[in-house]
Amino acid sequence: MKRAAAEIIAELGPFDGVSTVHGVTYDGQKIWFAAGAELIAITPEDGTKTKTLAAEADAGTAFDGTYFYQIADNRINKIDPETGAVLATIPAPGPGNGAVSGMAWAEGSLWVGQYRDRKIHKINPETGKILRTITSDRFVTGITWVEDELWHGTWENEQSDIRHIDATDGTVLARIDMPDGMGVSGMEFDGKDRFFCGGGNSGTVRVVRKNT
Repeated sequence: MKRAAAEIIAELGPFDGVSTVHGVTYDGQKIWFAAGAELIAITPEDGTKTKTLAAEADAGTAFDGTYFYQIADNRINKIDPETGAVLATIPAPGPGNGAVSGMAWAEGSLWVGQYRDRKIHKINPETGKILRTITSDRFVTGITWVEDELWHGTWENEQSDIRHIDATDGTVLARIDMPDGMGVSGMEFDGKDRFFCGGGNSGTVRVVRKNT
């Protein structure tokens, strides 16, 4: 297994009125993060706020190239990125009440983390049906894909890392260890060489180099 210490390129925020950063996604130009009652867009260069959408946004966020998908307790809402309107709703895996965490879009499916159950589910975005389940050995937070590589954040016992896992059996292939006191809530890859990582109750988004 490859292992490296995280290189924190930048720390964006904290942001006025934001107590916690939950899910994180990227539309190719702006970072979007879930902040409880809002989806907020910021620039990756300096964290300037550019747009805010009212939304129930208490966990993972994903973008399919056209629409946002946002975990809202025991549901996943499909959201119009222009207006914030909820276009469709499917059930989230698990019992609700904070059971689900990160989320990503890949291969025409949603990949949804169950935090304390240490699981990642591939689900049908139209029905919510679970298509595959991968088990981790740590609490699962944010999820993202790096081309054909599945990566997820962990945060357990005040320790956090970003890890590349085998998408079939969950074997850990690489780890980027975050510094003490820096947790990863949501996360998204920028398509080049950076992860955008939610910093939980720090109220920040950290930019971490993919350096394994």
